[in-house]
Formats: sequence, structure tokens, C-alpha cells
Amino acid sequence: MDGQSLDFSQASRDYQRIAMAIQYIEENASSQPALPEIAASVHLSEYHFQRLFQRWVGISPKRFLQHITKEYAKQLLRE
Repeated sequence: MDGQSLDFSQASRDYQRIAMAIQYIEENASSQPALPEIAASVHLSEYHFQRLFQRWVGISPKRFLQHITKEYAKQLLRE
């Protein structure tokens, strides 16, 4: 395999992990999962997960969870 194939394959795995992490955060937002729990759900160390999430999403997992929680609270207030 050449370097480009390896890069694409790694990017694909990273994308899948971040998609799974986002789904995990959304499904468990009510229990406010901590970084170790979220990282474990996608089989990564906290350090590696934090960096990978920040790179793909643009914000930290904690900020993402805060945003999800805030949006849910706003929805409840509207209802």
C-alpha cells in the first residue's frame, strides 16, 4: 500500500470513531458522561481521543456535550 491509501484508511477509521463518539454523547447526554467514559466507548486513550475529537469537530468533547445539553434545555423551555 502507498502512503495515500494508509492516510485514507486512517482517516476513515478516525471518522468512524468520532461519529460513534458523537452518537454516544447524544445518547448519554442526560447522564453527562466524562471524558474517560466517552474515550473508552470508542476504545481510545483520553489523550488521543481529546486530540482526535478536537481535530475533527473543532471543539472539545466537553464543549460539545455542553452544547447538546444547552440545546436540549432550550427545547424543553420552548415546549
